[in-house]
Amino acid sequence: MTLPALAQDTLAPLIAAFRSRRPLRAGSLIITVFGDTISQHGNCVWLGSLIRALAPLGLSERLIRTSVYRLSQDDWLTSEQIGRRSYYSFSAKGLRSYRSAAQRIYNLGQSVWDGQWMLVLAGFLTDRERDALRRELQWLGYGTLSPGMMAHPSHDRTALDETLADMNLAGKVTVLSAQTEDDASLEVPQQLAVKSWKLKELGESYRAFCSAYQPSLQALEDGELLSDHACFLLRTLLIHDYRRLLLRDADLPDELLAETWPGREALALTTRLYQLLAPTVTDYVCHNLEGKSGLLPGPGADFAQRFSAGNASQ
Repeated sequence: MTLPALAQDTLAPLIAAFRSRRPLRAGSLIITVFGDTISQHGNCVWLGSLIRALAPLGLSERLIRTSVYRLSQDDWLTSEQIGRRSYYSFSAKGLRSYRSAAQRIYNLGQSVWDGQWMLVLAGFLTDRERDALRRELQWLGYGTLSPGMMAHPSHDRTALDETLADMNLAGKVTVLSAQTEDDASLEVPQQLAVKSWKLKELGESYRAFCSAYQPSLQALEDGELLSDHACFLLRTLLIHDYRRLLLRDADLPDELLAETWPGREALALTTRLYQLLAPTVTDYVCHNLEGKSGLLPGPGADFAQRFSAGNASQ
């Protein structure tokens, strides 16, 4: 399928970059679409309309069908067959995982850190259990201090407890709380963050992200018009790439980061571009994507909180 009408110097390079990735992880992108879009518009979509929407990204019908089947097998999605049509929704597990991720993706920033840390000791888990737990806790902002210890700069363990329960690991790990006592004792955590959480490499990735998406932001701010479909594709790629960066980000508080940390620029760019695209993307979704009752409804009340002042970390 050819690209929808769009400015070739903005969206086209982003699509080309996505198509060039190997392997092309269609399942990950589909999760982005369900989290960013479908979950806000009734949490149900006809697979045929989803295939049409994603075709310009180089995802064939066969690849999308295979990917949603695997996501269903992994309990990320549920499916329902009505006549010859297949409809897909987030499963209960998928919704929980999405909501945990959304707290980071659409958050405008952090409040002042109180010096609290949550430590998870996983030394008695099998290697497979430990790797699975590490992947899940990364989404909650945990960083790895050592092979058997993960840490998060917070004392709120609600999301942690839910994750441990979902993975049947609640009785197999030890959870401790700790306190950074004074400003002088911040020096060691700051050095540890740079070394153990690969902040240099992550910072370079944030800069590359900003360089890739700044032309699109500039074009829209200059009044350039993109088709509804192009706006949908641009927002999908924006959140997909931003989400992939956050997966590598330990979500450290500002007190542990350099004043010039490029993650702040990436957040500002994503916020502005997302807000500019939102009305047009909503029009596209409500006029082109279908659910069991016809065209998808408008977004729910939670959508207005994305990248808003009311959605900052407490």
